[in-house]
Amino acid sequence: MNENTASGACLCGAVKYRVSGAFESFFLCHCSRCRKGTGAAHAANLFSARAQIAWLAGEDQVKTYRVPGTRHERSFCTECGSALPRVQPNGGRLVVPAGGLDSPVDIRPDAHICMASKANWDEDLESVEKFDGFPD
Repeated sequence: MNENTASGACLCGAVKYRVSGAFESFFLCHCSRCRKGTGAAHAANLFSARAQIAWLAGEDQVKTYRVPGTRHERSFCTECGSALPRVQPNGGRLVVPAGGLDSPVDIRPDAHICMASKANWDEDLESVEKFDGFPD
């Protein structure tokens, strides 16, 4: 990924976007809300206070859900459900799901966060068997 430009899209291709500017941080969040929102062990989000997003297609397909009474929110494609970027309401930081980028991500995660909430099965995953594709 060029440090100044990254592009991404949802799974169905209805929503496409470009991010201009560098990411300052990259966190893997294990809180129960991020786990529910992703269906995975953690969310992988890039953050920037200075980057700008340009919606290239499908901005009208983007929906944002906020958990009532909290600051937790997530944006997604209304067609396929893919996680999409959003701008945080307080502070205006851009949050970009790393897995939605088509460009390579050139920074490593800074930290695993909210580890007190991690899933009980999220232990010693490096020892789990690995395959290049779906196992036979």
